[in-house]
Amino acid sequence: MVAPPRLERLTVAEASDRYLASVRVEAVRGVLSPATARSYERDVAELASLLGPDRVLDDVTGDDVDDALVRYQAGPDGRYADPARKGAPGRSTATVNRFRQSVTRFFSHAARQCWVQADPMQWASPPAKVREGLRVERTALSASAAQALMATVSGAPGAGGDTVPSARRPRPDQALALRDRLVVALLLVLGPRVSELARADVADFTREPGETRWRIVGKGGSTRTVALSPPLAAALEDYLTHLRPRLAARRPDDADAQRALLLSWRGRRIDTQAIRGLLARAVERMPAPYRRPTTPHALRHTTATLLVAEGWDVKVVAELLGHASIATTGVYLDRIEGELAAAIRTHPLSGALAGE
Repeated sequence: MVAPPRLERLTVAEASDRYLASVRVEAVRGVLSPATARSYERDVAELASLLGPDRVLDDVTGDDVDDALVRYQAGPDGRYADPARKGAPGRSTATVNRFRQSVTRFFSHAARQCWVQADPMQWASPPAKVREGLRVERTALSASAAQALMATVSGAPGAGGDTVPSARRPRPDQALALRDRLVVALLLVLGPRVSELARADVADFTREPGETRWRIVGKGGSTRTVALSPPLAAALEDYLTHLRPRLAARRPDDADAQRALLLSWRGRRIDTQAIRGLLARAVERMPAPYRRPTTPHALRHTTATLLVAEGWDVKVVAELLGHASIATTGVYLDRIEGELAAAIRTHPLSGALAGE
């Protein structure tokens, strides 16, 4: 008979350090994205502080976990320098539930490693339901707004650039229009996650006569290959030929920058925050009737919604977005403009009144 594994009585701090070491390994292997790994590191470090770093992990109970979650929710939300912006003190239910997911993953790992006799999450209170008001604004851009955004970054006449205050215009020595046009085009046409775009390398693109393909590394290390349309491939070639070599030359000894597709003015790989920033600046230059705040994730919704509106099967859209389930893709689909009105016009009884 095989002897049962022996319990290893680690402190919370020791268990956290070992767990986070495994998280970093998964990030290096591509199982976890860098953003997810940072989130786990931040959450587990805060959990250790709430439970007490010198406490033996196996002594933690479900009540202790509940107490930690309550104190976490009551703490200030570090994302907001001005707490009044959030509308309420403490952290939201959605943020607490995200923290709870990190805690659950940590204790599941601890149970497998025999750092605890039983997972205390079994006795913790169930997560609170997120109750939100009705969403009155579309997440996805309309087709006309998406076209206006593309025209803006492409520098088309009448795209709204002349009305932008000079303080918001890029400096002449920071002309990154080719890069920004490529970023917005990739987000709108292919709908990648912003993290997938930020970590894309030049080597991920296969550029052959008549066809350009992008091998996208997604969540959990999964990969998918998508073909670029001819205009999108031309935008990529313009950037790689005319702008990226100048940016890469500014940091010749930075190995990561030499691999990266998208570079900053200083020649470093741009991160997800920089992509959000350049998108926000592009939106500011849009014509006023179409201008509203948007995000890279909203452009992902736009890709899904517009493709379904054009009649593409949801399974095809799910494959493009890298969704394992079409149920996930369904969440991304906003109501298509005009669809409800068209349904009412074609209702079998819509002509009954006129017939009377």
